[in-house]
Amino acid sequence: MTSFWNVLRVNTKMEYLELVRYKANTISLLLTFYIIFIAMMFGIQVIGDPAQAGTNTQFVIVNYIFWYFAMMVLQSIGWTISDEAMKGTLEQLFMSPVSPWKIFLSRMFGMIFNHFVLVIFLLFVSMATAGQWLNLNPFAIIPILLLTLASMIGVSFVIAGMALIFKQVSAFLQILQFIIAGLTFVPLSVAPFMVAAPFVKGVDMTRQVMINGYTLADFTMIDYAWLIGNSIVYGIIGVGIYLACEKYAMKKGLLGHY
Repeated sequence: MTSFWNVLRVNTKMEYLELVRYKANTISLLLTFYIIFIAMMFGIQVIGDPAQAGTNTQFVIVNYIFWYFAMMVLQSIGWTISDEAMKGTLEQLFMSPVSPWKIFLSRMFGMIFNHFVLVIFLLFVSMATAGQWLNLNPFAIIPILLLTLASMIGVSFVIAGMALIFKQVSAFLQILQFIIAGLTFVPLSVAPFMVAAPFVKGVDMTRQVMINGYTLADFTMIDYAWLIGNSIVYGIIGVGIYLACEKYAMKKGLLGHY
């Protein structure tokens, strides 16, 4: 446990230093998503129903913030493995006394912590720009977000397993951006079947909190059953698939090849 906390501390610091030292890339990332939000907001104002403009703008703020956050989480390990493989250092990670999946998990936690700060910044800038202030109830949002993250991490490990075997998954990760957009922007009221998809229920419940002022007491046991069940199922399946892919890659000697 001590070694994992050391790895977590080091990787969190590494993620922070990369964001700080490569300022141009960090600023470009934030600026790109901010411009996307501006385009969405003006699109709603031009072609949307003026009577629903405020609610629709709030809907866009929540969705695009989750879109950004989900992309960072789901793509993080996949990009890491592809980058390490390209540099020729992937095999060295598997020589560490700490299990590789724990190293990747610590890197993801470090990324989540650092990008969560950027998400908060984007959220307040977006609300100030739109003049729409959401209900930020941390006692309701944080528990839902933590459970939602579990399913996101599970899917991320599936992508990590693919990256271990195929190495170059950049094309798939680019396509994944649009899949994530669909999962975050389409409400369950329009597509109820999507409740079984990863992290969709968490996004929907967070929308209810931030837009409609829901508290934890306003959700039903069915809501919690879907949220918790989704997190457990995708979390376990994701790690299981990754470990199977890792075993296959080691057996076939794929770690040292790009």
